[in-house]
Amino acid sequence: MPVLTTRAPDGTLRATLTSVAPHVDPVAAEDLAEALAALGWPERDLDPALPPRVAYAGARHLVLAAATRARLAALDYDVPRLRALMEAQGWTTVALLWRESERVLHARDPFPVGGVYEDPATGAAAAAVGAYLRELGLVTPPAELTIHQGQDMGRPGTLHVTLRAGVREVEVSGTAVEI
Repeated sequence: MPVLTTRAPDGTLRATLTSVAPHVDPVAAEDLAEALAALGWPERDLDPALPPRVAYAGARHLVLAAATRARLAALDYDVPRLRALMEAQGWTTVALLWRESERVLHARDPFPVGGVYEDPATGAAAAAVGAYLRELGLVTPPAELTIHQGQDMGRPGTLHVTLRAGVREVEVSGTAVEI
């Protein structure tokens, strides 16, 4: 996935990535059950309007939507258990969402396979979420989505997801920090 960076006159660094052609797949019932157990989420905490899926836009992400903002905010998971499942399934992160409105979401992104409890802003997962929402018919391109990520861990960020009509690839942009 190519990433372009630009620097604004105020010095702010902005990154934009364009995904590969994405796809969205069902998640096996036993994998979903294990993910929920590792997260400590009962199935009733899922938003029935946003069914669990595995979304790919350059990397595979399990996408789970919380029924409430409080459920999303209360992240406390079994790190070894979730990491083992993610490694077995080839998932890069678990994209946890709460949908504030049709085009505004809040996200958390456990990343134990990368040695990090949670990623504060995840462009690859945001691209997968855009593909997921398009695939389910919950947004119709052209569409702009806003994903707020990192608030609950004290590192708030905003990702902008662009879905273009007639274009499979998903574009994600946001401010960035040099590492």
